[in-house]
Amino acid sequence: MPDERILLIVEDDAGFARTLKRSFERRGYAVLVTASLEEIRKTLETSSPGYAVVDLKLGGVSGLACVEALHAHDPDMLIVVLTGFASIATAVEAIKLGACHYLAKPSSTDDIEAAFQKAEGDADVTVAERPTSIKTLEWERIHQTLIDTDFNISETARRLGMHRRTLARKLEKRQVK
Repeated sequence: MPDERILLIVEDDAGFARTLKRSFERRGYAVLVTASLEEIRKTLETSSPGYAVVDLKLGGVSGLACVEALHAHDPDMLIVVLTGFASIATAVEAIKLGACHYLAKPSSTDDIEAAFQKAEGDADVTVAERPTSIKTLEWERIHQTLIDTDFNISETARRLGMHRRTLARKLEKRQVK
């Protein structure tokens, strides 16, 4: 666990970032806020945070690229990925790229701080008994393809073999944030 209590928040929703920043400052962290990969690179030139909270979707760009850059800068940094649309595919990818935890929104400051404390896996975590539905599997496939195409709707629809408008309707039903 890093000794530095410097936290980097990578979030493009200014209101949420401000709330998260204040909450972590009350807990004794020095907090830096960025909203893009370019801003992260500039921030890392002058600071070395020990912790990071990264939103999965940043203005149409995947936060996974940010996770990869942060992990490359400091492999010991504890990185938690937050997302409004969790999927198994992105959770696995985030962990592969260097995140220590992956949380679905809404997550509280307590949840995030607990995730930093649990940098190691927990084999005793309970596994849900409910089987995965076809709709969930479809959404995970759509989501993974969106990531692969850098959130390009037309290319995603082409790769999935569906009409672009059909994909757009599916995405409207399940807002990507």
